[in-house]
Amino acid sequence: MAGPAETASVVAAHKDATSPLNAAGPLRAMWGRKVTNDSLELLLVGSRDRLSIRPADDDAWQGVAPAAVELLVDQATAERGTPWPQPLVSHYSRYFRDGNRTAYEALVGARQQRLTRAVVMAALRGDTTEWLDEVIDGAYLLCEQSSWSWAAHDDVFAVSGEVVPDPDRPFLDLGAGEVAAQLAWIDQVLGERLDRRAPGLRRRMRYETHCRVIQPFVDRFDWHWLGFDGDVHNWNPWIHSNIIAAALLLVDDPQLQAHTISRCIEGLDRFLASIPDDGAIDEGFAYWWNGAGRALEGLAILDEASGGVLSADAPVVRAMVSFPHRMHLGGRWFLNVADGPARAADGLPWDMLYRAAIRVGDVHAAQHAEAFVRDHVDSKAGLGRVLHSLLQPVPGPPAAKSPQPPLAAFSYLPSVQIMVARQRSGSAHGLTLTAKGGHNGEHHNHRDVGSVVVALDGVPLLVDAGQPTYTAQTFGPDRYQIRAMQSSWHNVPAPFGLEQGTGVEYGATVIEEPTGAAPTLTLGLGTAYGFAQAEQWIRTAALNREDGSIVIGDRWELPTSANSQTRQPDVAIAYLIAGTLQLSDDGIATVWSEGIPGVACIPGHSRGLRLRWKPGTAVVHVDEWILDDPLLQDIWGKKLTRLRFRSPSATSATGEFSVIMEATNEQ
Repeated sequence: MAGPAETASVVAAHKDATSPLNAAGPLRAMWGRKVTNDSLELLLVGSRDRLSIRPADDDAWQGVAPAAVELLVDQATAERGTPWPQPLVSHYSRYFRDGNRTAYEALVGARQQRLTRAVVMAALRGDTTEWLDEVIDGAYLLCEQSSWSWAAHDDVFAVSGEVVPDPDRPFLDLGAGEVAAQLAWIDQVLGERLDRRAPGLRRRMRYETHCRVIQPFVDRFDWHWLGFDGDVHNWNPWIHSNIIAAALLLVDDPQLQAHTISRCIEGLDRFLASIPDDGAIDEGFAYWWNGAGRALEGLAILDEASGGVLSADAPVVRAMVSFPHRMHLGGRWFLNVADGPARAADGLPWDMLYRAAIRVGDVHAAQHAEAFVRDHVDSKAGLGRVLHSLLQPVPGPPAAKSPQPPLAAFSYLPSVQIMVARQRSGSAHGLTLTAKGGHNGEHHNHRDVGSVVVALDGVPLLVDAGQPTYTAQTFGPDRYQIRAMQSSWHNVPAPFGLEQGTGVEYGATVIEEPTGAAPTLTLGLGTAYGFAQAEQWIRTAALNREDGSIVIGDRWELPTSANSQTRQPDVAIAYLIAGTLQLSDDGIATVWSEGIPGVACIPGHSRGLRLRWKPGTAVVHVDEWILDDPLLQDIWGKKLTRLRFRSPSATSATGEFSVIMEATNEQ
């Protein structure tokens, strides 16, 4: 967090029209004076009535499909009358004491999910008091909750050494934004009923939101997620989109409302300006939903609230919409870079992506999203997303026709140096190769420059482990002591046993860009390990569609001075494997999907991934990683296996090694 002097300089620069902080991004370039405070104040008159989320008495609620809420109804009915989840200071303080953040976050999440279910039940069941009372209790508990911030984000300990949240110094983070937006949507859907049943509650909701979110937002310019320092990440659109909802529905002063919305537009503009032309998100598919996806939601609300005046059909928006389907491997499997699971989480708002794709005219993105839209809502998505899913459902496909994802044959995103190449267009059957360059200063970075992921029939078998459970260590100085973040446990080389470095300077150089006709990505990786030249280690990842093979080739010419007594005298090349590994003595290994949760592997019928290399060119080592983290276990099962090839030619610091991969039915 910036100090007082730094904050003052940011405020002064922000007020200076010539400051780079006020450089027009895509939104202000499109909207110009439409988003000044005075213009917004007029434009937002009556905005509440233009939102697609309607009050519970509106006819729109009569169209909610019973199947969409069946699971929610069952869960809400079972929990009504039981004690509410109660986060305590002992849970909050654990983050500062032992680094555990899930003890607190799980409880606040459970509380908000229960409230989401109660809101839907109250809206669907008419003016019945039992469900309305459930909503009133849940909303009041949020108002009484000492902090809306998650402990892992609060700076109370850093500022004062205390482990109890300070209500006089609220910290505006993701958690606070989520609570404010939830209260806002409650007010929109059930406001009049709350006035009749619990007079004063809406005033309390407005008061708490003003003190904890709106006032800190408009008063302070030193929130790190604003991105004034150029580091714009997913917090920016996630918080801004939630504040937009809160300002529209819980701020009654027109001037303050317009000013708050103007600041949010400015913040979203800063995020969109940071997105490269190809729409790539360096945080990966999983974080897209709470970064770019949140920006799309904020833009959609602005579009509705303004009656279409603030419509954002900019090239960068269209590019962002295309990112998820370009990362698709098959089924629920996606390329996972940085902190993210390889399998799509439950409760993702695919309908939001579908609507965004329709708005920008991206047929493939709409087709992909439609294939994943579920027939029921999940309260883990959050109240705003649940309400949009119920009241803006994706039109069902024609009878007996199931929508299929497009499964593009080839994608390449030059800004992050990521290639996804498929053996067959429109089908997950066969091989899919992904290769990544990039650098180790990316958001949520793993030291994964040069990594490859290989899927067979849509299931990744050469994998990136992905995100383990977050703790204090995850974003602290010891982050890279976590195995899942280390280059030695990614599908990359280890010259002289070195780990890759951390920072933008530790990156790859593209030597040969891939094309759809020739999906081959050649990278110089030397600088990722601190060598003077990228070409001191060259990796080529190629998919040959004609013969159904993938070749990962490495060649190196390393400085002998780097081989000191503190480093290993040879090189190693690692591949991280999910499922079951069978290793032969003749330069062949086969990987089967057996053991991966939710993936059927039928002996004699399932296919495996065969790896071949020239016998005698490397010493082979097998290391098992027994998984004890619940998030990793959920994705990969009991273990991951590292196959390491140590090259005997490394004593001369020069060598080459290749692995050929292909599908096989042989057991």
